[in-house]
Amino acid sequence: MSGPTPELPLVVLDALMPTAQRLVLDRRGSTVWEVESHRGRYAVKLGYPIEATPEWPAQPWTALAPAREGAVLHRLGSDEIAYGEWERGTWNIQPWHEGSDLYRLWEPCRAEGSSVEPHSSVALGCVEALAGLHPKGWAHGDVQPAHFIIGPERTHLIDLALARGGHVPEGYDFPFRGCLVHYEAPEIARSVLASGEAEPTQAADVYALGASLLISATGWRAVEYPDDASRRVQRKAIVDGHRRPVTVPGELGRLIDAMLSPAPEERPTIYDVGKALI
Repeated sequence: MSGPTPELPLVVLDALMPTAQRLVLDRRGSTVWEVESHRGRYAVKLGYPIEATPEWPAQPWTALAPAREGAVLHRLGSDEIAYGEWERGTWNIQPWHEGSDLYRLWEPCRAEGSSVEPHSSVALGCVEALAGLHPKGWAHGDVQPAHFIIGPERTHLIDLALARGGHVPEGYDFPFRGCLVHYEAPEIARSVLASGEAEPTQAADVYALGASLLISATGWRAVEYPDDASRRVQRKAIVDGHRRPVTVPGELGRLIDAMLSPAPEERPTIYDVGKALI
């Protein structure tokens, strides 16, 4: 990371007037805060550029990601969104979603010798969250277990900074260069290997959801490669089809297997997956 952990900028403090704040996530290029105020609970995201290191190239796009996500959420009709710029990058404010992410929720399924099976109702909640995006013509582009928050009333799909499907202000936009590789569809990995960029699609989202359900239920990635493999090696394994067998039992396992089809046109749509689970 370049420099110390950023504090909340004055523009955000003035907007929310926090009564309490907690740093939730601190990673290269961004921080996420839970903020309480007289208006309610909010998630605040700050983005700043990643400087080059011997191991990593510079990544200036991380500074734009919060504002880009804010613009996407606004386009999708969210009215409790604010976003803008601060001295090191951009920020957004959005409602806080209470709940557990998919991977943590299904931890009992992964325990050694466990007889706990992944519940189809949880999978259906994730499907419904993604199905709220696809009919509007959008693809999420970064589907992964941590981005499904299973709350007491519904499941929320978060982190839409990489989503594609509508206009985003040019000053906040940047090319899609892939996502967390464990959940990349073969066609996305192939394009990133060839050109450094790709185009998120709804079919790739379905693949990523299948990979998310699989790793959350079993602890195994959809594709086999060494834990310390470089991203290029990981993507090459995905393109070459080094898939693990799906060991999730029952209808959910059969659905996951179909969602992980190497051919995008052979995957079910998110509507088909939801219909099968119902």
